[in-house]
Amino acid sequence: MSLNKHIEVQDIGLKDYKEVWDYQEELFAKIVAQKRANRELEEPMATSNYMLFVEHPHVFTLGKSGDITNLLASEEELKSKGATFYKINRGGDITYHGPGQMVVYPILDLENFFTDIHKYLRMLEEAVILTLADYGITAERSQGETGVWLDVGTPFARKICAMGVRASRWVTMHGLALNVNANLGYFDLMIPCGIRDKSVTSMQLELKREVDMQEVKDKFSVHFAALFEANLSSL
Repeated sequence: MSLNKHIEVQDIGLKDYKEVWDYQEELFAKIVAQKRANRELEEPMATSNYMLFVEHPHVFTLGKSGDITNLLASEEELKSKGATFYKINRGGDITYHGPGQMVVYPILDLENFFTDIHKYLRMLEEAVILTLADYGITAERSQGETGVWLDVGTPFARKICAMGVRASRWVTMHGLALNVNANLGYFDLMIPCGIRDKSVTSMQLELKREVDMQEVKDKFSVHFAALFEANLSSL
């Protein structure tokens, strides 16, 4: 089977979390079905790859290994702040999504690229690190903590990008959330990713100006394509 290095990019704007989760599941199932069908074919067909860009209305999500006590607000408090809550099937603990955050969901057949989940996570982090470098923000990894951070190893360590993925049969879903112009006040309603002693930040806070979201998506796409040796095209 020839490898398909093409990724179809869809920017779906501001969209309800559950609606996009269902859509991810649909694309995920489509790729898995393609892979199953290929077992019966003498000449297997290339499988598809997708990448979704989205912003969500205020929502808190808890990964399958997460601890509900890391959510510090009651259902009533969340409602009063216009936020929703979902328990979901990705890795990781509790995460917040909201307007002003660049959320990226790569739904890839990793057999088109490489079969290594650890490498996949590091490549997602690297795409964010390189994007932030374009803005003069020095970001890095924090040992044992998935995501992208600033000033690691200092009392000022702060997280700028959260990550949580699911993979089955080498097909990925869920992904990353980079705080571009996000309202950081919502992070006070939880213990981010279950980590008590570190704060969160955004590109807007670091640069002291609002950042053009489309420009960030474009820069991220360039780095992602280079790292994955992929060809990205929009619908």
